[in-house]
Amino acid sequence: MNDRNPQSFETLAIHAGQAADPATGAVVPPIYQVSTYKQDGVGGLRGGYEYSRSANPTRTALEENLAALEGGRRGLAFASGLAAEDCLLRALLRPGDHVVIPNDAYGGTFRLFAKVVEAWGVTWSVADTSDPAAVRAAVTEHTKVIWVETPSNPLLGISDIAALADVALTVGAKLVVDNTFASPYLQQPLALGADVVVHSTTKYMGGHSDVVGGALVVNDDALGEELAFHQNAMGAVAGPFDAWLVMRGIKTLAVRMDRHGANAARIVDLLTEHAAVTEVYYPGLPSHPGHEVAAKQMRGFGGMVSFRVRGGEEAAVRVCDRAKLFTLGESLGGVESLIEHPGRMTHASVAGSALEVPADLVRLSVGIESAEDLVADLSQALA
Repeated sequence: MNDRNPQSFETLAIHAGQAADPATGAVVPPIYQVSTYKQDGVGGLRGGYEYSRSANPTRTALEENLAALEGGRRGLAFASGLAAEDCLLRALLRPGDHVVIPNDAYGGTFRLFAKVVEAWGVTWSVADTSDPAAVRAAVTEHTKVIWVETPSNPLLGISDIAALADVALTVGAKLVVDNTFASPYLQQPLALGADVVVHSTTKYMGGHSDVVGGALVVNDDALGEELAFHQNAMGAVAGPFDAWLVMRGIKTLAVRMDRHGANAARIVDLLTEHAAVTEVYYPGLPSHPGHEVAAKQMRGFGGMVSFRVRGGEEAAVRVCDRAKLFTLGESLGGVESLIEHPGRMTHASVAGSALEVPADLVRLSVGIESAEDLVADLSQALA
């Protein structure tokens, strides 16, 4: 746990930023569904609130909670994970700057770099972020950001955050870690030297497939102020009800992540022995090339599993179609199990690029249902 707060993660998840309402004693922060606030005279802001794009008490509670869970000094909540990424990149980059991006990443993140940020005059290079030497080789004199997903989406690659933090420090770049797959319960990148943590709070943080959101958490006060300025200026903030839903999900994050991980381990046992499966991607496997690093920097190995199917792309698609309890759908991190074909779904935007995923790949978000039921469903889908 971080040095600034000695309380355990489970306690912080329930209590950080969640003081009882002073007016009523409500133990859950109210949903302040309000756009503007009565001022105590011209320029006299009550509690610092004037307009809900700039600040809202429900969003403030979530942002304080996010900062505590990641061991950071400042948290900021956004309308989506990509909104958070966009704000971060606009704050950190200028035309002529360069970014190193991973060779395995969420398709939406790649699209943001390749179709939006590049048009703004920012260049990027792809590197295998599991290899710090490869990242260092991809750096140029104009590199301002090194971007990492660990575990990565969808191949569950593992990058050594502390080693990459050393690279970033040496070259004067910011290390940004997308911590969505792990959640702060399993991994805290700021404690390992990262400068910024990114989340799609839609996923494990919200945890119930009923909200879309994003977050940034930083340790540096000046950077936090710069991000807050851009957040207000650009306006893609989390609405109060969305912020409340994410906070509700976070309260059970620890117990959910334990169950996600336990169920995923059962699924991996099935897949590694199944004749229809040619390869399994899961950092909990001792054979995974990043297993030792994952064991060092993570509390557990998470609920995401990917595998390749014998018979190629059409066979992989058939597995997705045949699953019944595993719901065919995009996204991840909810209490229900999901199955998808990344090449045709979440990662269609990386087709033809250095980030293209195998056509025979299936990705699972393993939920918290009965492990026996999940194993039975996947077994019949693979038959």
